[in-house]
Amino acid sequence: MPERQRADARRNYARILAVAEAEVAAHGGGASLEQIARTAGVGSATVRRHFPSRRALLEAVSRERIDALCVRARDLTGRGDSRDALLEWLDDVVTYCVSARGLAAALTYDGAEPESLYENSCSAALEEAGAPLLHRAAQDGAMAPDVTVTDLITLIVGIVLATENHPDPAARADRLFRLAVAGLSPQAPRSP
Repeated sequence: MPERQRADARRNYARILAVAEAEVAAHGGGASLEQIARTAGVGSATVRRHFPSRRALLEAVSRERIDALCVRARDLTGRGDSRDALLEWLDDVVTYCVSARGLAAALTYDGAEPESLYENSCSAALEEAGAPLLHRAAQDGAMAPDVTVTDLITLIVGIVLATENHPDPAARADRLFRLAVAGLSPQAPRSP
């Protein structure tokens, strides 16, 4: 939010964001913008002035978590086994997306043109942060060279969105992520 805004606009922004965080935590990415406006004590036009799209609101709500995931990717880059480092980071992305309702929705592709005003900054930040991990894993032969961070984030978003209404979404998402990583074929028996 620009620092040059009036004090009341800054207060409205902060109040709307706090209410939006609670609403998204309770109702996920489909949280009602009208309810957010009512609870924040502002008009829906004020909400839309600060957040011109649902995506903009979800991205603002998710910003701290995205920043933490980007820091985590940097911390893991260059550490130990490249495959393990990548999978540890992706596991963190799954865990964050499950625990932070609305984060998976913030990462979905909405059909906006690249370079659009509404480009998905959350996905772009994760793609940039995860690229060194994936690149190293691909160089080491631990990941297929044609896999992209976008592919991996899309896979995670699909898993999280598919499991968010499961009685134990964290366990179900974790299981599906592990299946995706391992593949569906049975493991070859190991020789003694």
